[in-house]
Amino acid sequence: MTSAFITGVSGATLSADEARFLKSAAPAGLILFARNCVSHDQIRRLVGDARGAVGSDDFLVLIDQEGGRVQRLRPPLGRALPPADAYACLYEDDPAGACDAAFLAARLLADDLRNLGINTDCAPVVDVPVPGAHDIIGDRAYGREPRQVAALARAVAEGFMAGGVLSVIKHIPGHGRAMADSHIELPVVTEARAVLSATDFAAFKAVADMPAAMTAHVVFTAIDGAQPASTSRTVTQDVIRGEIGFDGLLMSDDLSMKALSGTFRERAEGVLSAGSDLALHCNGVLAEMEEVASAVPVLAGDALRRFEAALAVFRRREPYDSGRAEQQLAVALGTARRRTESV
Repeated sequence: MTSAFITGVSGATLSADEARFLKSAAPAGLILFARNCVSHDQIRRLVGDARGAVGSDDFLVLIDQEGGRVQRLRPPLGRALPPADAYACLYEDDPAGACDAAFLAARLLADDLRNLGINTDCAPVVDVPVPGAHDIIGDRAYGREPRQVAALARAVAEGFMAGGVLSVIKHIPGHGRAMADSHIELPVVTEARAVLSATDFAAFKAVADMPAAMTAHVVFTAIDGAQPASTSRTVTQDVIRGEIGFDGLLMSDDLSMKALSGTFRERAEGVLSAGSDLALHCNGVLAEMEEVASAVPVLAGDALRRFEAALAVFRRREPYDSGRAEQQLAVALGTARRRTESV
């Protein structure tokens, strides 16, 4: 029986207490951070130990490996990856070529991740930034126009999935307008519903067929002025499941982010009662992990259906030209380097 949460662990090896916790709590997945990644063999051992403790092959192993600022695996543990903005630059001159390059880079990265036992990447970002917004999104975005963002994000997601890696689009229904970093405080967005529908929500609507997504800890006052999207049943049902039409596996952003308040039990209950399928807790603090685990149910009904549909991605493995993918990645890295040098 799989419980409706994803957990982190504290370090590079699984402690006896963590192993006992994983066995008893049976989370749906494990998320890795830089603190968990020392060497390739060590990562494989940690993943194997976690899988063994849980005792199930139906297990997500997640990482945030977007590129640019957000890479848990950096050289020499992982290849250098450009930020999303590099593909946005390529898109200006050659939209089809930029999408092809983004697809191939993601397909290449999927092989790297699978080789380490990682089967889920919390990417791509589908947020649409606006001038003056907090830089927490910034160059992680694939542009400033919803259609372009959606086109490049789709290419990335499909590249991951062609390699058997689940793509988690984020941060639905949109973090691009936030004037604050939700890791530190709760962002409040005051734009009218019509504006949001035409921009932020439109980008996600264009990729609503993706199998997994992560919510935003952002208040949208035009829809629910009291709760962030992640704990708002109104936003989850009316916007994410409704207007956007997303029916895939929905997980919260990290419960330990300071945008949320209350106990960890209350946070976990909040995101699940709002309509997320999985609560995500990342920091590896065992007492908090235990509190989250005590609050979540076993996956059942629609949540289980969506989880099983997401797992089906792992069976995919489509051939590709790895040499051409390396060449296209080099072009994107060169674009990113020139852009940095010109600033």
